[in-house]
Amino acid sequence: MLTNGRTEQIIGILQDSFFPLLKAGLYFTIPLTLITFVLGLILAFFTALARISDIRVLGFIARFYVWIFRGTPLIVQLFILFYGLPSLGITLNPFPAAIIGFTLNVGAYASEIFRASILSISKGQWEAAYSVGMSKSQAMKRIILPQAMRVSVPPLGNSFISLVKDTSLAATITVTEMFQKGQQIAAATYEPLWLYIEVAFIYLIFSTVLSYLQSVLEKRYDRSIAK
Repeated sequence: MLTNGRTEQIIGILQDSFFPLLKAGLYFTIPLTLITFVLGLILAFFTALARISDIRVLGFIARFYVWIFRGTPLIVQLFILFYGLPSLGITLNPFPAAIIGFTLNVGAYASEIFRASILSISKGQWEAAYSVGMSKSQAMKRIILPQAMRVSVPPLGNSFISLVKDTSLAATITVTEMFQKGQQIAAATYEPLWLYIEVAFIYLIFSTVLSYLQSVLEKRYDRSIAK
């Protein structure tokens, strides 16, 4: 049972820690998510094109990259970059290491979303493009990709929201994002339960807002396609 004094103490700790946690989320968690997601999408797009290209070498490299990063845990990838590479004389600061690790991971998973979206477009669309004299690249740019982008928006939105939560793993390589800030405050106040619940609550706020924005984006995109 929590006494009145104990309850007031916990409430005070949560009130004092809320804005430092929120600040860490806005200054580190969200920027880390945005940077790595944008870079990851660029990498994913070209990886997907390499996967479906007729150039075997590119296809092999792309498949190998996706196989490695989808087949190993993200936390292991981060540890290799931050703790492992120094043994080879390559030292990365925590934030750049996190950006590289998350970007490579996002690129591998998102490339499969892009690839599946492109392949989901019927062959009839290709044939129609060829029938009016378009080349393969023109058909891809003007006909296939716009439709594939529409298909890929929902799963990419879900990946973005998942990435917000996955950035908590950056705490393992000493990036002072929201989860590590929560760990620091919990260690100082000896209230891990309530601090981690508060951290989870802030993550929930971020995810809820992003889910709403995702739904708005999907509706606007559907209307623009309909026009």
